[in-house]
Amino acid sequence: MLLLRWRDECGILDARIMNHQTKTAVVATAAFCFVLVESSLADMQVTAAIAKVIASLGFLTVAILCGALRSSYGKILLAGLVLSFLGDVFLIGDSQRAFLSGLAAFLLAHMAYVAAFTVNGVSLRWMGFAVLPVLGIAVAVSAWLAPHTPPELTLPVQLYTIVISAMVVAAVGTRGKGGSVLILTGALLFFLSDLSVAALRLTPTQFPTYVWGLPLYYAGQVCLALSVSQSRSH
Repeated sequence: MLLLRWRDECGILDARIMNHQTKTAVVATAAFCFVLVESSLADMQVTAAIAKVIASLGFLTVAILCGALRSSYGKILLAGLVLSFLGDVFLIGDSQRAFLSGLAAFLLAHMAYVAAFTVNGVSLRWMGFAVLPVLGIAVAVSAWLAPHTPPELTLPVQLYTIVISAMVVAAVGTRGKGGSVLILTGALLFFLSDLSVAALRLTPTQFPTYVWGLPLYYAGQVCLALSVSQSRSH
């Protein structure tokens, strides 16, 4: 049923706002995400950094083209996307300071998303249903990261986990008020992509988790950017 609703809403989206410029911005975001992954695998750091910036500018462009500046929801969500863009720029660096700066930017981005979802309308009942499963996942993720997290990063990482979990709960709440399925899809993809960042930055894994994490991240941000076209706020 959810897949059918997602298909129907995307059909409406394509008919109403997926004009040539928007489609071009979406395709460009995907293309530069691909370049980012490939250049990262090839250790072409300058190319990867340029591709990352352009890909992130892509989801900002999508939001603006979809009318982000014409509604309260769109403006607040755009603020979150701008903060995400800053987080992407900060995370180009490998230092702990860069990581903390990126973490702070994304934490503020998730807070902006929660505010945007609330403005768009949320169901407290639906949020209540989502709390326990999301909390369970957050606890499991915290337990997984705890042995690998330096003491000075413990509090920031725990705080970030709480805020992104709240963002997912709020996204579920939008569905209870008839909000776009793109909001929930974007929030879930963002949450999953952050697992790749956590694995890459905090655990001793040798696998380049950004291979799957970056496509999920940019897909999630594009979904959120596209959702502004279906906002019910003024």
